[in-house]
Amino acid sequence: VCSSDLCPPYRRSVLMAIGSALSVGLIGLKAFIIQIQAFVSPGLPYFSIIGLPDTSLSEARERVKSACQASGAKWPETRVTVNLSPASMPKRGSSHDLAIAASVLSASGTIPHDCLNDTVVLGEVNLDGTVLPINGLLPILLHARDQGVCKVIVPHANLDEAALVPDVDAIGIRHVGELIELMGGTANYTIPDMIRDVDANDGAMSVCPPPGDMNEVMGQETAKWALEVAAAGGHHLMMTGPPGTGKTMLASRIPGIMSPLSESEQLEVASIRSLCGTLPSYGISDVPPFEAPHHTASTASLVGGGAGLAQPGAITRAHRGILFMDEAPEFSARTLQTLREPLESGYVAISRAKGTTYYPARFQLIMAANPCPCGYAYGNGERCTCREKDRIKYFSRLSGPILDRIDIQIEVPPVERINPGTVPSGESSHAIRLRVMVARQTAQERFREFGWVCNAQATGTWLRANTSTKAIELVNHALASERLSLRGADRAMRLAWTLSDLSGKTSPGPEEMMQGISMRTRLT
Repeated sequence: VCSSDLCPPYRRSVLMAIGSALSVGLIGLKAFIIQIQAFVSPGLPYFSIIGLPDTSLSEARERVKSACQASGAKWPETRVTVNLSPASMPKRGSSHDLAIAASVLSASGTIPHDCLNDTVVLGEVNLDGTVLPINGLLPILLHARDQGVCKVIVPHANLDEAALVPDVDAIGIRHVGELIELMGGTANYTIPDMIRDVDANDGAMSVCPPPGDMNEVMGQETAKWALEVAAAGGHHLMMTGPPGTGKTMLASRIPGIMSPLSESEQLEVASIRSLCGTLPSYGISDVPPFEAPHHTASTASLVGGGAGLAQPGAITRAHRGILFMDEAPEFSARTLQTLREPLESGYVAISRAKGTTYYPARFQLIMAANPCPCGYAYGNGERCTCREKDRIKYFSRLSGPILDRIDIQIEVPPVERINPGTVPSGESSHAIRLRVMVARQTAQERFREFGWVCNAQATGTWLRANTSTKAIELVNHALASERLSLRGADRAMRLAWTLSDLSGKTSPGPEEMMQGISMRTRLT
């Protein structure tokens, strides 16, 4: 504590030349509050940022200085030091530019010192002072709200995304000069005529097109039934069949028959899309996401990675939805093996020199494969031109541990007859979805005390304790004949519970158990 009688005038001016602002950082989807303090001290003109900034954040020195001068504010011709606290946490990205500018403006006296005490400031600044949108705003605002911060200043282009978070007062600005005037200062600026409100998620509409209707798929009633079972119980599925039988078409329509996402799940999916910059302009949706990486995708693009703090991959973008791997045997063996842990745990941990990043990855895996490299090893196999060793090599990438984690394995045969006319003759996705929703609701009520939402999440202990003795005898017979592994036995029981939910029964009997074992071992 320093009184005015004891402190000389120069000492009092140094103590007062500290400005502060609040921002929010992200490590994966984990957010944390950052207190940004700017200290203007005597010395040669120099601007430094400390507190573990990455390269893009260190470059904020030039952006912030130019933006403040473009707003008519006088830049301190002394030493300026900006600290990002907590200093032990790595910070990245340009979303802290506006908060850094606000702290320096506060320290220099352009705006009052205490005007931003309870306000989070977010945004990237351009050299001319314009404020650009940022990615990851949704998880940032959710964390700020949980920490009791109800007022935020965001780029004007991010206002629609900010409106998705209730109980948060979001103020959108286009220029640093607007921030100065908002805080009671005086600015002299001109917003360029050519500036356009660039949405951080421009082009995201094409990322997640609406799913097609199941009645557009001709035939394949058995495959459609298997997809219904997979959607109702949250089971992984693999389709094997020759080219042109509709495997890809069937997979692309799975989100249309799945149970709608709950409000909390919608926010989870939207947060991931916001972080990736693919949040649609219409905001959140109850349709589960659908990701279909190309078979040449690298391990990092599938699981996540990159320099510094890792970025989310396809399995995280498919969280609460579908990860579809078309031509699955064409993926590299290493890429396929990386799916083993996320399939069991529901998350992926990416370790780098600067720390470990955790991303959610609770997805349904849908695989499609040809029976051989040429695709015609079905029926009598007369059209197949592959050698036996080529067939073995083709499927060897789908190792036993991977296939053992696939609940449903079905054959998709060629369609032998098409119906004339333009009116779809099959069952619509809406009708299938209604049955799936009823089955999901039954499972949720059954597992309410455990917090599970579908049969695929039930533990082996619960399954063995609640499945009838006659049904378990069939499982033991399959174990003894080596048709099932112990993991496969649990997954077959989960399938049986889903089949009983779809048929309206309270628990599976021998019939449902036999059908579950058959769907798992590709004996249809």
